[in-house]
Amino acid sequence: MRHNAHVVPTPVHAPKPSPYTTFDRESWDRLVDRTALPLTQEDIDRIASLGDPIDMSEVDAIYRPLSALLQLYVDGRRRTAQERHAFLGEPDARPTPFVIGIAGSVAVGKSTVARLLQLLLSRWEHTPRVDLVTTDGFLHPNSVLEERGILAKKGFPESYDREALLNFLTSVKAGVGEVDVPVYSHVVYDVVPGHFTRVSQPDILIVEGINVLQPPRVATGSISVAVSDFFDFSIYVDAQEEHIEGWYVDRFLALRQTAFSREDSFFRTYAQLTDAEARATASMIWSAINLPNLRENIRPTRERATMIFRKGADHRVESLKLRKE
Repeated sequence: MRHNAHVVPTPVHAPKPSPYTTFDRESWDRLVDRTALPLTQEDIDRIASLGDPIDMSEVDAIYRPLSALLQLYVDGRRRTAQERHAFLGEPDARPTPFVIGIAGSVAVGKSTVARLLQLLLSRWEHTPRVDLVTTDGFLHPNSVLEERGILAKKGFPESYDREALLNFLTSVKAGVGEVDVPVYSHVVYDVVPGHFTRVSQPDILIVEGINVLQPPRVATGSISVAVSDFFDFSIYVDAQEEHIEGWYVDRFLALRQTAFSREDSFFRTYAQLTDAEARATASMIWSAINLPNLRENIRPTRERATMIFRKGADHRVESLKLRKE
């Protein structure tokens, strides 16, 4: 009697488990109704970063659902705080600010995302006070960076006054009435001595910076805290390296006519460069500083975010990933 040969089935590999739910642009756009946006194109033009085009269609498709989602998170946190106060017998108090962190590479469009969310969220009924802080103000002054021999690594984790940033966020989350933030000038390329902006118990605080999702530094015998430990929601803005480099170069060229041309600009020598010279200079800076920082320090923190934006070559968001609860 002849037996059929044993057939080994081809293994079927299940999709790799992910802590994120992924949405393409179309499915994300369908999440909310078409209520009127509380913004105009003039508002959008005013807040768009140099070289980071954005229009009403992008705001409608991406940021309308995002602002609605964030309202759910904010309202949920407030309900939890009220129930906590009731359970512990605590007196009712003003909720501490809901803190949103926004991270990503230089030139990827973080500033536009941050300013757009600030404007959108401040026009919701229950969150009229929305403050925005960039971590540039917490960079060590150039004199300190020069003394430590790391001026060329400005923007790397070691170039920030991490203790000052943590103290700021601790004060915000502790409900301190007024907290000062150092001012950084991109024109003079340094922290401005004696200049501060004041954060006064906002409903929402947005913290934007390239390294805000860095994990805690583990030191023997000490308790380590990360900046992101203070975040209630965080966004990582992502894109392909070649696209970000192109945006960086384009922005560098445009700055020759604006910030670089000022008498007090740290980069005034770049203002007179030809297009070819400017492109070569920008590409050199990108390859020597910004790309290594992206690869070594920024991108490895991407999966620590609550949400990941993925942008295409035209700066439009192509997909979004939201961490599962």
